[in-house]
Amino acid sequence: MPPAPSLTPATAGSHPTNTPHYIAGQWAAGQGDEAIVVHDPSTTRPFAELQGASLTQVDQAVAAARAALPAWRALSGAERSGYLRRFAEQIEQRRGELLALQMRNNGKPEHEASIDIDDAVATFNYYAVLAEQLDAGQDSDVPLAVPGFVAQTRREPVGVVALIVPWNFPLVTSAWKLAPALAAGCTLVLKPSEVTPLIEQAYGQISDAIGLPAGVLNIVIGARQVGAALSSHPGLDKVSFTGSNAVGSQVMHAAAEQCRPLTLELGGKSAIVVFDDCDLDQAVEWIVAGICWNAGQMCSATSRLVVHERISDALLQHLATAFEALKVGDPAQGQVEMGPLISQAQWAKVNDYFALAQTEGLRCLAGAKAVEQPGWFVRPTLYADVPSGSRLWNEEIFGPVLCTQRFSSEQQAIDIANDSRFGLVATVISSDLQRAQRVAAALEVGHVWINSVQAVFVETSWGGTKASGIGRELGPWGLSAYQSVKHVTRCLG
Repeated sequence: MPPAPSLTPATAGSHPTNTPHYIAGQWAAGQGDEAIVVHDPSTTRPFAELQGASLTQVDQAVAAARAALPAWRALSGAERSGYLRRFAEQIEQRRGELLALQMRNNGKPEHEASIDIDDAVATFNYYAVLAEQLDAGQDSDVPLAVPGFVAQTRREPVGVVALIVPWNFPLVTSAWKLAPALAAGCTLVLKPSEVTPLIEQAYGQISDAIGLPAGVLNIVIGARQVGAALSSHPGLDKVSFTGSNAVGSQVMHAAAEQCRPLTLELGGKSAIVVFDDCDLDQAVEWIVAGICWNAGQMCSATSRLVVHERISDALLQHLATAFEALKVGDPAQGQVEMGPLISQAQWAKVNDYFALAQTEGLRCLAGAKAVEQPGWFVRPTLYADVPSGSRLWNEEIFGPVLCTQRFSSEQQAIDIANDSRFGLVATVISSDLQRAQRVAAALEVGHVWINSVQAVFVETSWGGTKASGIGRELGPWGLSAYQSVKHVTRCLG
C-alpha cells in the first residue's frame, strides 16, 4: 500500500508523492483531470500540487463506504466511542504540524489556528460521550394511549453519507460532521475544499493510526467535477454540505433528484445590534472580532452593524481607529491579528466590492484598499450609513467589510436586523439584559450572542433560518442529523 502523504508539503516547483486520496483504507494517486495547486495566501506562492480524483475513484469511495456499513453500524456505541476518543488524542498529538499547515495554507494567525484545533478535539470528545449513551437509549418504550399494543423507538444510522466541507475552517467543519456521523454508525466519503486539500488528510492518517476499519472513512479531493459527482451519487443515503448558497443550491437539486435527506449550512449577512447603554470600548472589541476573525471569511461574520443613533458617531470613530490599528500580515512573520484572504479569486471579489462602494457613493471611514505587500491582504473596511438597497448591505462579501446603519428604537433595530434573506446568527450588545434577551428572541436567526464574541460550543446547535441553510449541526441535534428513527410496534393479543 502507498505510504500516507506527509502533511509537510513539498517546496514550490516540486511534485510531492501524489497519493492524497484515501479509499477503502488505501492511499491512492489521483486519476482525474483536475490538477490542484495549493497556495500560501500570505505570499501567493504555490507549495504543493495534487491530482484530483477521477469519477471512477468517487465510485470506489462510495462503494467502500457501502461495503463497510454493515459491520460499522453493528458496533455498539461504546465501541465507536473508543475510536472517536482516539481521533481526539491523535489530533492533539499532531497539534504542531496541523497548526503550521493551517497558518500556511489558510493564512490563519497562530491564535486562530490553535483555537481551531481545540475545537476539533472538543468535538470528537463530545460525540464520544454521546456515542456511549446510544446503547442505553436504544429500544426505549413509547407510551401509547391505546391498550393492547407495545411500541419501541430505535435510532439507526442514516447510512452512507457524503461530507462536503469548505476552505475557511478546515479541520473544524469536517470534525463537526465526521464526529457525529461516526458516532451514529454512518460510513463516510469526505471531500475537502480544493483550496485547502491538505489538512483533512490528517483524518486519513489518523484512521490508519487508530485502526479504523477500512472503508468507514474515505477521502477524495477535487474541484467542481468531483463535488458534483459525489453530491449526485446514487449510492449515498445523505449529503451534508457547508459552503456558498450558489453551490448549496446545486447540491439541493441533486438531492431532490435522488429524494434523499441533506443538511445545508450556507451563507449569512448577520447583524450586530448595539444599544446606547453599552461600553464603547468593549463594544468595539466585540464588533472587530465579529468581522475580522479569519479575515471576515466566515458565514457567521457580523457584517451589518446596527447602532443606536445617540452613540453612532462616537462608536464609528472608535471603530475606524481600531480598524486602522489592526495588525494585518503574514502569520509566519510574527504576531498578527488578521491574516490574508484565502485566494486570488477571493481577493479580487473583495476588491470588486470596494470599487462598487465607490460607484454607489458609500462613505468609507477606514480601509477599502489592499495592503502593499506580497499576499492577498486587504485592510479591514468600514462604511457608514449604507442604504438598505446597497449590494454591500445585502450580499455576503466574505471579507473584513463592515456596513453600518443607525436606529432610534428597539423595534426599528429588530426590523433592520431581520430585513435580510439570510438568518444565520446575530449579536446583541446592551447593558440591559432584559432588553437584550427580548431582542434576541425577536431575531430571525439560528444563534444569538449577547455581550460576547462569537463563542461556539459543541454542546449548542449551529445552523440558520431562511437562506442560511437546512438542519442543525453540533449538540445532540448534530447527532440526530445522521440518525433515522424506527418504531417497532407489536400487538399483545
